[in-house]
Formats: sequence, structure tokens, C-alpha cells
Amino acid sequence: MDLNRIIAELKTERDRIGRAIDALLKDAKVGVSGIVRRAGAPKRRRGGITAAGRRRLSLAMKRRWAERRMGKTAGKASAPKRRGGLTAAGRKKLSEAMKKRWAEKKKNAS
Repeated sequence: MDLNRIIAELKTERDRIGRAIDALLKDAKVGVSGIVRRAGAPKRRRGGITAAGRRRLSLAMKRRWAERRMGKTAGKASAPKRRGGLTAAGRKKLSEAMKKRWAEKKKNAS
């Protein structure tokens, strides 16, 4: 048995089968994955956003932020949160108490 002759025959057989498959696929308009598609039918988009949709979204967000900067909030406006500060009366009372304490401390130190 001539090994080189066998390999050459197998390669020619492989090429002939490949050409036959290509011809069948071309005639049937079938993709490699086996899905049949009509000629001229557009490919279906799967997810993502189109350029027009991206532009609309961009313009909408710009409008939203411009309104927000101008103080026209579309949502409900919440009152600013108090952060545990003192009222004016409380601050004055605390100041007087501290002045009194320091005066007593200064008096006792002398």
C-alpha cells in the first residue's frame, strides 16, 4: 500500500465533497448555520440602539439636565434636609453658657 497515494485520493475526495456542499448551499440560499433566509430579506437587529435612537436619547437627556440647571425639576422637589445644626436661639444660649463657664474658670484660676 502506498500511503501517499491514499492520502492524495482522500484529499481529492474531500475537495469534491466541499464543492458539492458549496453548490447545494448556494442553490438553496442556506447559511452555514442551516437557517434559511429569503434573498433580499434584511437582517434582523438583535438588541442595541440605532443611531437615531441614540440621538433622540441624547437630546432628551440634554433637555432634562438643562431644565434641572434652570430649576425646573420635573419630579417632586424635596425640602433641603436639616443637618443637625443649631437654631439661632440655641446658638445664643450655648454662647452665653460657655462665656459663663469660662468666666468662672478664669475667676477660680486667679
